Amino acid sequence: SQGVPLSRTPRCTCIKISELSVNLRSLEKLEVIPASHFCPRVEIIATMKKNGEKTCLNPE
Repeated sequence: SQGVPLSRTPRCTCIKISELSVNLRSLEKLEVIPASHFCPRVEIIATMKKNGEKTCLNPE
């Protein structure tokens, strides 16, 4: 299953984390959102080149 990012609101962006690996050549953008008082965990959001789909990745 794919991780699904939400819009930027005062809470965690990622509601579901994907455990799948991502081909780096397929990435258009990789965002790292540090932990904050809104969300206690680091979030990594991958945007794919082909379709612009965003996937939340496991930071560990």
